[in-house]
Amino acid sequence: MNISKCLVCLFLLTSMGLQQGCGITFKPRKANFEPVAPVVPRLPRKDNGAIYQNGMMVGWFQDVTAHAVGDILTIKLQEATKANSSSNTNISKDQKVNMPGPTLAGQKITNKEGVEVLANKLKAGRKFSGQGTSAMNSTLSGTITVIVAEVLPNHNLVVKGKKLVTLNQSEELIQFSGIVRPLDISPDNTVLSNRVANVYLAYSGDGSLHAANTMGPLARFFQSGVWPY
Repeated sequence: MNISKCLVCLFLLTSMGLQQGCGITFKPRKANFEPVAPVVPRLPRKDNGAIYQNGMMVGWFQDVTAHAVGDILTIKLQEATKANSSSNTNISKDQKVNMPGPTLAGQKITNKEGVEVLANKLKAGRKFSGQGTSAMNSTLSGTITVIVAEVLPNHNLVVKGKKLVTLNQSEELIQFSGIVRPLDISPDNTVLSNRVANVYLAYSGDGSLHAANTMGPLARFFQSGVWPY
């Protein structure tokens, strides 16, 4: 193998490495979705001889929906997006100019065949036509149970959670976080995802099925702008 072939191979390997580095899909953050332990209140001890003390009684009509740090809430995923866009442009312009030939002593100047030699005609035109369409449609449904991580001063709940499913050498990871208004929580302790604010929803996969649907580094190199042809 001569020096030129070595340089070509080195260029290809370097370009493939750069392309692979640019095409890396970073997995969603996992550390920020760990479960949060509830805060245990410490009440002052009172030896007043009473049977029931503060913090010991539970009301019969107490709200059982999520409202404190560490409580569990079920999110019903109902995400659907649909967008369509189209454009159509047509531009046309025509122009004609006739310039009759001059006369000399009342006679037109012609050649031997009787054709005017100084008569002129000018014709110009231009036309442009463009058309473009774009469409996107995506849906996601299911459920994921999250934990209340923080209670804001206005009583809104910051929730977060994840679901990791491993099946037949493949993994599916769902991560969810957002802010829930207590009024949007149903009596069965569920809330629709379209009622959650500041949503972070990530759905990713890993394993043999994910690898089968991923373009290899060499194919990404030939499909990228780095390849000069």
